[in-house]
Amino acid sequence: MSTYTTDKASPFTRAVISSMRKLYPEALADKSFDNTGLLLEAPFDPIRRQMNSVLLTIDLTKAVADEAIERKDCVVVAYHPIIFRGLKSLTLADSQQQSLLRLALEGISVYSPHTAVDAAPGGLADWLADIVTGHLPSPEPTTHTAQQGKAEDTIPEDEEVNETSGTATPTEQPPDEKKKPLRPRMAMQRTYSSPTYPRHHPVDASKTDLNPSSVKHTRSVISPVMGVEGFEGAGMGRLITFNERQPLTHLVERIAHGVGSPKGFPLAIPQGKQVEDMQIRTVGVSAGSGHSILKGVEADLLFTGELSHHEALAATEKGQCVITLFHSNSERGYLSSVLRDKLTNVLQEEWERVRKEVAEAEELTSEWEDAVKDDDVLVECSQQDRDPFGVVILESSKQEGKPLR
Repeated sequence: MSTYTTDKASPFTRAVISSMRKLYPEALADKSFDNTGLLLEAPFDPIRRQMNSVLLTIDLTKAVADEAIERKDCVVVAYHPIIFRGLKSLTLADSQQQSLLRLALEGISVYSPHTAVDAAPGGLADWLADIVTGHLPSPEPTTHTAQQGKAEDTIPEDEEVNETSGTATPTEQPPDEKKKPLRPRMAMQRTYSSPTYPRHHPVDASKTDLNPSSVKHTRSVISPVMGVEGFEGAGMGRLITFNERQPLTHLVERIAHGVGSPKGFPLAIPQGKQVEDMQIRTVGVSAGSGHSILKGVEADLLFTGELSHHEALAATEKGQCVITLFHSNSERGYLSSVLRDKLTNVLQEEWERVRKEVAEAEELTSEWEDAVKDDDVLVECSQQDRDPFGVVILESSKQEGKPLR
Protein backbone atom coordinates (compact mmCIF):
# COMPACT_ATOMS: atom_id res chain seq x y z
CA MET A 1 0.00 0.00 0.00
CA SER A 2 1.37 3.44 -0.93
CA THR A 3 2.00 5.73 2.01
CA TYR A 4 1.92 8.91 -0.10
CA THR A 5 -1.28 10.55 -1.21
CA THR A 6 -1.80 13.35 -3.70
CA ASP A 7 -5.51 13.84 -3.14
CA LYS A 8 -5.73 14.59 0.59
CA ALA A 9 -4.38 17.16 2.97
CA SER A 10 -3.01 16.03 6.29
CA PRO A 11 -5.53 15.17 9.00
CA PHE A 12 -4.18 18.01 11.13
CA THR A 13 -4.70 20.47 8.27
CA ARG A 14 -8.34 19.39 8.10
CA ALA A 15 -8.69 20.08 11.82
CA VAL A 16 -7.16 23.54 11.46
CA ILE A 17 -9.49 24.46 8.59
CA SER A 18 -12.62 23.30 10.39
CA SER A 19 -11.50 25.20 13.51
CA MET A 20 -11.02 28.44 11.60
CA ARG A 21 -14.40 28.04 9.93
CA LYS A 22 -16.05 27.54 13.31
CA LEU A 23 -14.48 30.70 14.65
CA TYR A 24 -14.75 32.83 11.51
CA PRO A 25 -17.18 31.42 8.93
CA GLU A 26 -16.26 32.35 5.39
CA ALA A 27 -19.86 33.57 4.94
CA LEU A 28 -18.91 36.58 7.09
CA ALA A 29 -16.29 37.75 4.59
CA ASP A 30 -16.86 40.48 2.03
CA LYS A 31 -16.89 38.39 -1.12
CA SER A 32 -17.26 41.47 -3.33
CA PHE A 33 -13.47 41.68 -3.32
CA ASP A 34 -12.05 39.26 -0.76
CA ASN A 35 -10.56 35.80 -1.29
CA THR A 36 -10.86 33.91 1.97
CA GLY A 37 -10.56 30.23 2.81
CA LEU A 38 -8.09 27.48 1.94
CA LEU A 39 -5.74 29.01 -0.63
CA LEU A 40 -3.09 26.29 -0.74
CA GLU A 41 -3.85 22.65 0.07
CA ALA A 42 -0.61 20.74 0.31
CA PRO A 43 -0.76 16.96 -0.20
CA PHE A 44 0.04 14.84 2.82
CA ASP A 45 3.13 12.66 3.00
CA PRO A 46 2.93 10.71 6.28
CA ILE A 47 6.56 9.65 6.02
CA ARG A 48 7.75 13.26 5.81
CA ARG A 49 4.96 14.90 7.78
CA GLN A 50 5.07 18.31 9.40
CA MET A 51 4.64 19.16 13.05
CA ASN A 52 1.12 19.58 14.44
CA SER A 53 1.64 23.32 14.51
CA VAL A 54 0.10 26.47 13.04
CA LEU A 55 1.94 29.69 12.26
CA LEU A 56 -0.16 32.86 12.45
CA THR A 57 0.83 35.86 10.34
CA ILE A 58 -0.72 38.95 8.82
CA ASP A 59 1.27 38.77 5.58
CA LEU A 60 2.80 35.69 3.99
CA THR A 61 6.16 37.08 2.92
CA LYS A 62 9.30 35.20 1.86
CA ALA A 63 10.66 35.66 5.39
CA VAL A 64 7.51 34.14 6.92
CA ALA A 65 7.59 31.24 4.43
CA ASP A 66 11.21 30.57 5.40
CA GLU A 67 10.17 30.62 9.05
CA ALA A 68 7.32 28.14 8.49
CA ILE A 69 9.58 25.78 6.55
CA GLU A 70 12.28 25.92 9.21
CA ARG A 71 9.74 25.29 11.97
CA LYS A 72 8.10 22.47 9.95
CA ASP A 73 4.64 23.94 10.52
CA CYS A 74 1.66 22.15 9.04
CA VAL A 75 -0.46 25.22 8.25
CA VAL A 76 0.16 28.93 7.83
CA VAL A 77 -2.89 31.01 8.72
CA ALA A 78 -2.24 34.26 6.84
CA TYR A 79 -4.78 36.98 7.60
CA HIS A 80 -4.22 38.69 4.24
CA PRO A 81 -4.83 36.43 1.22
CA ILE A 82 -1.63 35.82 -0.72
CA ILE A 83 -3.85 35.04 -3.73
CA PHE A 84 -6.36 37.80 -4.49
CA ARG A 85 -7.04 37.30 -8.18
CA GLY A 86 -7.06 34.37 -10.57
CA LEU A 87 -3.66 33.01 -11.56
CA LYS A 88 -2.80 32.02 -15.11
CA SER A 89 0.47 30.42 -14.09
CA LEU A 90 2.57 29.49 -11.06
CA THR A 91 6.26 30.22 -11.54
CA LEU A 92 9.33 30.85 -9.45
CA ALA A 93 9.79 34.25 -11.11
CA ASP A 94 7.04 35.75 -8.96
CA SER A 95 8.09 36.10 -5.30
CA GLN A 96 4.64 35.33 -3.89
CA GLN A 97 4.12 32.35 -6.17
CA GLN A 98 7.61 31.18 -5.25
CA SER A 99 6.60 31.16 -1.58
CA LEU A 100 3.46 29.15 -2.37
CA LEU A 101 5.40 26.58 -4.43
CA ARG A 102 8.04 26.18 -1.73
CA LEU A 103 5.39 25.72 0.96
CA ALA A 104 3.53 23.13 -1.15
CA LEU A 105 6.77 21.23 -1.69
CA GLU A 106 7.24 21.07 2.09
CA GLY A 107 3.65 19.94 2.71
CA ILE A 108 2.53 23.23 4.30
CA SER A 109 -0.99 24.50 3.56
CA VAL A 110 -2.18 28.13 3.65
CA TYR A 111 -5.52 29.40 4.96
CA SER A 112 -6.72 33.03 4.90
CA PRO A 113 -9.67 34.34 6.97
CA HIS A 114 -9.25 38.10 6.29
CA THR A 115 -12.56 40.02 6.43
CA ALA A 116 -14.32 37.15 8.19
CA VAL A 117 -12.14 38.05 11.19
CA ASP A 118 -13.02 41.73 10.76
CA ALA A 119 -16.75 41.04 10.85
CA ALA A 120 -17.01 38.37 13.55
CA PRO A 121 -18.33 39.35 16.98
CA GLY A 122 -15.26 39.41 19.20
CA GLY A 123 -13.13 39.73 16.07
CA LEU A 124 -10.74 42.37 14.89
CA ALA A 125 -13.14 45.32 14.91
CA ASP A 126 -14.22 44.58 18.47
CA TRP A 127 -10.58 44.17 19.55
CA LEU A 128 -9.77 47.67 18.30
CA ALA A 129 -12.94 48.98 19.97
CA ASP A 130 -11.89 47.32 23.23
CA ILE A 131 -8.56 49.18 23.07
CA VAL A 132 -10.14 52.59 22.46
CA THR A 133 -12.60 52.01 25.31
CA GLY A 134 -9.96 50.62 27.65
CA HIS A 135 -8.75 52.37 30.77
CA LEU A 136 -5.27 53.07 32.12
CA PRO A 137 -4.59 53.48 35.84
CA SER A 138 -5.82 56.79 37.26
CA PRO A 139 -4.79 59.40 36.58
CA GLU A 140 -4.55 58.42 32.94
CA PRO A 141 -1.28 59.59 31.31
CA THR A 142 -1.55 62.90 29.52
CA THR A 143 0.04 63.19 26.09
CA HIS A 144 1.48 66.58 25.15
CA THR A 145 2.49 67.78 21.71
CA ALA A 146 5.91 69.34 21.19
CA GLN A 147 6.09 73.06 21.82
CA GLN A 148 7.62 75.45 19.33
CA GLY A 149 11.28 76.29 19.91
CA LYS A 150 12.31 78.75 22.62
CA ALA A 151 14.46 81.79 21.92
CA GLU A 152 17.67 79.80 22.12
CA ASP A 153 16.32 77.43 19.48
CA THR A 154 15.82 80.18 16.92
CA ILE A 155 18.04 81.87 14.40
CA PRO A 156 17.54 85.24 12.76
CA GLU A 157 16.08 85.32 9.29
CA ASP A 158 19.28 87.01 8.10
CA GLU A 159 21.52 84.08 9.03
CA GLU A 160 22.35 81.14 6.82
CA VAL A 161 22.80 77.61 8.02
CA ASN A 162 25.89 75.62 7.17
CA GLU A 163 24.41 72.27 6.14
CA THR A 164 27.64 70.46 7.01
CA SER A 165 28.28 71.82 10.50
CA GLY A 166 24.75 72.83 11.39
CA THR A 167 25.96 76.26 12.53
CA ALA A 168 24.52 79.62 11.59
CA THR A 169 26.57 82.39 9.99
CA PRO A 170 25.40 85.97 9.48
CA THR A 171 24.93 87.28 5.97
CA GLU A 172 26.07 90.78 5.01
CA GLN A 173 23.40 93.46 5.28
CA PRO A 174 23.27 97.22 4.79
CA PRO A 175 24.03 98.82 8.19
CA ASP A 176 20.74 100.71 8.30
CA GLU A 177 18.52 97.70 7.56
CA LYS A 178 16.29 96.76 10.46
CA LYS A 179 16.93 93.44 12.16
CA LYS A 180 14.48 90.86 10.95
CA PRO A 181 12.31 88.85 13.38
CA LEU A 182 13.45 85.50 14.64
CA ARG A 183 12.16 82.37 12.93
CA PRO A 184 12.01 78.85 14.40
CA ARG A 185 15.28 77.03 14.16
CA MET A 186 15.01 73.38 13.20
CA ALA A 187 17.70 71.04 14.47
CA MET A 188 20.41 70.36 11.93
CA GLN A 189 21.64 67.05 13.34
CA ARG A 190 21.28 64.24 10.87
CA THR A 191 21.18 61.28 13.27
CA TYR A 192 18.15 59.01 12.87
CA SER A 193 17.19 55.83 14.66
CA SER A 194 16.85 52.52 12.89
CA PRO A 195 13.27 51.81 11.77
CA THR A 196 11.14 50.84 14.75
CA TYR A 197 8.01 48.70 14.77
CA PRO A 198 5.40 47.77 17.37
CA ARG A 199 6.37 44.77 19.45
CA HIS A 200 5.86 41.50 17.57
CA HIS A 201 3.67 40.15 20.33
CA PRO A 202 1.90 42.70 22.50
CA VAL A 203 1.48 40.97 25.82
CA ASP A 204 -1.98 39.80 26.79
CA ALA A 205 -4.29 42.54 27.98
CA SER A 206 -4.53 40.77 31.35
CA LYS A 207 -0.79 41.40 31.83
CA THR A 208 -0.80 45.09 30.88
CA ASP A 209 -2.02 48.19 32.65
CA LEU A 210 -4.70 48.66 29.98
CA ASN A 211 -8.08 47.39 31.14
CA PRO A 212 -9.91 46.84 27.83
CA SER A 213 -13.50 47.93 27.25
CA SER A 214 -13.83 49.40 30.74
CA VAL A 215 -14.88 52.97 29.92
CA LYS A 216 -18.67 53.25 29.74
CA HIS A 217 -19.89 53.37 26.18
CA THR A 218 -22.19 51.83 23.61
CA ARG A 219 -21.07 50.33 20.32
CA SER A 220 -22.83 49.39 17.12
CA VAL A 221 -21.91 47.72 13.85
CA ILE A 222 -21.34 50.12 10.96
CA SER A 223 -21.99 47.67 8.11
CA PRO A 224 -23.94 44.61 9.36
CA VAL A 225 -23.54 41.10 7.93
CA MET A 226 -26.82 39.25 8.17
CA GLY A 227 -27.93 35.65 7.86
CA VAL A 228 -25.01 33.74 9.41
CA GLU A 229 -26.48 31.52 12.10
CA GLY A 230 -24.84 31.89 15.47
CA PHE A 231 -23.12 35.13 14.48
CA GLU A 232 -25.79 37.69 15.15
CA GLY A 233 -24.30 41.15 15.55
CA ALA A 234 -21.59 40.49 12.95
CA GLY A 235 -20.46 43.17 10.56
CA MET A 236 -17.70 45.48 9.42
CA GLY A 237 -16.52 48.36 11.57
CA ARG A 238 -17.73 49.64 14.92
CA LEU A 239 -19.17 52.98 16.00
CA ILE A 240 -18.39 53.78 19.62
CA THR A 241 -20.32 56.36 21.65
CA PHE A 242 -18.84 57.23 25.04
CA ASN A 243 -21.17 58.11 27.89
CA GLU A 244 -18.84 61.05 28.61
CA ARG A 245 -16.43 62.86 26.33
CA GLN A 246 -12.87 61.55 26.41
CA PRO A 247 -9.69 63.63 25.93
CA LEU A 248 -8.02 62.73 22.64
CA THR A 249 -4.73 62.53 24.53
CA HIS A 250 -6.13 59.68 26.64
CA LEU A 251 -7.22 57.77 23.53
CA VAL A 252 -3.74 58.18 22.05
CA GLU A 253 -2.25 56.59 25.17
CA ARG A 254 -4.74 53.71 25.17
CA ILE A 255 -4.08 52.94 21.52
CA ALA A 256 -0.31 53.03 22.04
CA HIS A 257 -0.58 50.57 24.93
CA GLY A 258 -3.01 48.31 23.09
CA VAL A 259 -1.17 47.84 19.79
CA GLY A 260 2.34 47.19 21.04
CA SER A 261 3.77 50.57 22.06
CA PRO A 262 4.90 51.91 18.68
CA LYS A 263 7.32 54.85 18.72
CA GLY A 264 4.74 56.90 16.93
CA PHE A 265 1.77 56.88 14.58
CA PRO A 266 0.01 59.44 12.35
CA LEU A 267 -2.55 61.75 13.92
CA ALA A 268 -4.61 64.33 12.02
CA ILE A 269 -6.64 67.10 13.64
CA PRO A 270 -8.50 70.07 12.17
CA GLN A 271 -6.35 73.12 11.46
CA GLY A 272 -6.48 75.74 14.16
CA LYS A 273 -7.00 73.13 16.88
CA GLN A 274 -4.66 71.80 19.57
CA VAL A 275 -4.41 68.08 20.31
CA GLU A 276 -4.87 68.79 24.02
CA ASP A 277 -8.12 70.63 23.31
CA MET A 278 -9.85 67.82 21.41
CA GLN A 279 -12.64 66.00 23.25
CA ILE A 280 -14.01 62.79 21.71
CA ARG A 281 -17.55 61.48 22.13
CA THR A 282 -17.78 59.14 19.11
CA VAL A 283 -15.21 56.93 17.38
CA GLY A 284 -15.48 55.09 14.08
CA VAL A 285 -13.26 52.00 14.04
CA SER A 286 -12.10 49.82 11.15
CA ALA A 287 -8.97 47.73 10.67
CA GLY A 288 -6.73 47.98 7.62
CA SER A 289 -7.79 50.41 4.88
CA GLY A 290 -10.81 51.90 6.58
CA HIS A 291 -12.24 54.36 4.07
CA SER A 292 -14.77 52.00 2.50
CA ILE A 293 -16.26 51.34 5.95
CA LEU A 294 -15.82 54.76 7.57
CA LYS A 295 -16.84 57.02 4.71
CA GLY A 296 -19.97 58.89 5.69
CA VAL A 297 -19.62 57.93 9.38
CA GLU A 298 -20.26 60.95 11.58
CA ALA A 299 -17.72 60.47 14.35
CA ASP A 300 -15.35 62.78 16.21
CA LEU A 301 -12.45 60.37 15.63
CA LEU A 302 -11.75 57.89 12.84
CA PHE A 303 -9.42 55.09 14.02
CA THR A 304 -8.08 52.76 11.33
CA GLY A 305 -4.99 51.29 9.72
CA GLU A 306 -4.66 53.76 6.88
CA LEU A 307 -6.43 56.50 4.95
CA SER A 308 -5.22 58.25 1.83
CA HIS A 309 -4.08 61.87 1.94
CA HIS A 310 -7.32 63.16 0.44
CA GLU A 311 -9.50 60.96 2.66
CA ALA A 312 -7.77 62.22 5.81
CA LEU A 313 -7.90 65.82 4.55
CA ALA A 314 -11.62 65.56 3.88
CA ALA A 315 -12.16 64.24 7.42
CA THR A 316 -10.23 67.04 9.13
CA GLU A 317 -11.97 69.64 6.99
CA LYS A 318 -15.24 68.35 8.46
CA GLY A 319 -13.84 68.77 11.97
CA GLN A 320 -12.95 65.10 12.53
CA CYS A 321 -9.73 63.70 13.96
CA VAL A 322 -7.94 60.73 12.42
CA ILE A 323 -5.57 58.15 13.93
CA THR A 324 -3.90 55.62 11.62
CA LEU A 325 -1.34 52.98 12.56
CA PHE A 326 0.02 51.88 9.17
CA HIS A 327 -2.17 49.23 7.62
CA SER A 328 -1.19 45.96 9.28
CA ASN A 329 -0.29 47.47 12.66
CA SER A 330 -4.04 47.79 13.20
CA GLU A 331 -4.35 44.02 12.75
CA ARG A 332 -1.19 42.26 13.96
CA GLY A 333 -1.76 42.54 17.70
CA TYR A 334 -5.01 40.60 17.39
CA LEU A 335 -3.10 37.45 16.46
CA SER A 336 -1.24 37.24 19.75
CA SER A 337 -3.82 38.94 21.97
CA VAL A 338 -6.87 36.96 20.82
CA LEU A 339 -6.57 34.54 17.90
CA ARG A 340 -3.73 32.38 19.22
CA ASP A 341 -5.63 31.31 22.34
CA LYS A 342 -9.02 31.06 20.63
CA LEU A 343 -7.67 28.85 17.86
CA THR A 344 -5.70 26.69 20.30
CA ASN A 345 -8.79 25.93 22.37
CA VAL A 346 -11.02 25.07 19.41
CA LEU A 347 -8.27 23.20 17.57
CA GLN A 348 -7.61 20.88 20.49
CA GLU A 349 -11.21 19.71 20.33
CA GLU A 350 -11.29 19.51 16.54
CA TRP A 351 -8.03 17.56 16.36
CA GLU A 352 -9.41 15.00 18.81
CA ARG A 353 -12.51 14.61 16.64
CA VAL A 354 -10.56 14.31 13.37
CA ARG A 355 -8.14 11.77 14.84
CA LYS A 356 -10.99 9.48 15.83
CA GLU A 357 -12.74 9.99 12.51
CA VAL A 358 -9.64 9.08 10.49
CA ALA A 359 -8.80 6.09 12.67
CA GLU A 360 -12.30 4.65 12.28
CA ALA A 361 -12.79 5.35 8.58
CA GLU A 362 -9.50 4.35 6.97
CA GLU A 363 -7.15 1.40 6.84
CA LEU A 364 -3.99 3.01 8.09
CA THR A 365 -0.34 2.27 7.50
CA SER A 366 2.02 2.58 10.44
CA GLU A 367 2.96 6.09 9.29
CA TRP A 368 -0.68 7.21 9.24
CA GLU A 369 -1.20 5.63 12.64
CA ASP A 370 1.70 7.66 14.01
CA ALA A 371 0.18 10.82 12.54
CA VAL A 372 -3.22 10.39 14.16
CA LYS A 373 -1.75 9.24 17.46
CA ASP A 374 0.13 12.51 17.83
CA ASP A 375 -2.07 14.63 20.10
CA ASP A 376 0.18 17.70 20.10
CA VAL A 377 -1.37 21.05 19.16
CA LEU A 378 0.71 24.22 18.86
CA VAL A 379 -0.34 27.65 17.61
CA GLU A 380 2.31 30.37 17.40
CA CYS A 381 2.67 33.87 15.94
CA SER A 382 5.31 34.62 13.35
CA GLN A 383 8.46 36.34 14.56
CA GLN A 384 9.19 37.63 11.04
CA ASP A 385 5.85 39.22 10.23
CA ARG A 386 5.80 43.04 10.33
CA ASP A 387 4.39 46.01 8.49
CA PRO A 388 6.52 47.21 5.56
CA PHE A 389 6.76 50.64 7.23
CA GLY A 390 8.75 51.37 10.36
CA VAL A 391 9.25 54.72 12.09
CA VAL A 392 12.65 56.44 12.02
CA ILE A 393 13.17 59.02 14.72
CA LEU A 394 15.43 62.06 14.56
CA GLU A 395 17.77 61.79 17.53
CA SER A 396 19.79 64.44 19.43
CA SER A 397 17.46 67.19 18.29
CA LYS A 398 16.13 70.07 20.38
CA GLN A 399 13.12 70.33 18.11
CA GLU A 400 11.86 67.46 15.97
CA GLY A 401 9.22 69.29 14.02
CA LYS A 402 6.46 71.84 14.07
CA PRO A 403 3.66 71.16 16.57
CA LEU A 404 0.20 70.59 15.15
CA ARG A 405 -1.98 73.70 15.18
